[in-house]
Amino acid sequence: MVLSLIGLVLVVIVLILAATAISATRGNSKEGGNIMMKNVYIYVVLFATLMMIIGGSVAAFMAVADIVTPAPYHQSFEEYRQWGFEKSEKPVSKANLSETELKARYDALVVAEKDRQVNRAKNSLVKSMGWIVIPLPVFIIFQRRLKAQE
Repeated sequence: MVLSLIGLVLVVIVLILAATAISATRGNSKEGGNIMMKNVYIYVVLFATLMMIIGGSVAAFMAVADIVTPAPYHQSFEEYRQWGFEKSEKPVSKANLSETELKARYDALVVAEKDRQVNRAKNSLVKSMGWIVIPLPVFIIFQRRLKAQE
């Protein structure tokens, strides 16, 4: 998904630059060609930063969704009862644990897994905010430059 998006962005940039080069060579004045190249550069920067902001926004939304509703734990209590012991424990201790102790350990494992997923989602949210906050000022600056030229 990400690689196809990067490929699409690169194709669009190459096409824009090719179109600019062709139109600049057809122009009569060197001044018009320079202005055209500056405009294309501004549009390419605007496009790239906008794609970064959109990608960061989607990733941030997904991270918030993971914080609100983390994925459920997939191992059932029956599976935990049969296979859930760490290898360091002795098989004898397996027989010594009661059903309530096993259930308490399983519940603690489920809660710990949910907390781990929420923490990962929070980490992902912080990283996604970087993809929004960092390119946003560049986008605003180049947007103002474009308006100033018009």
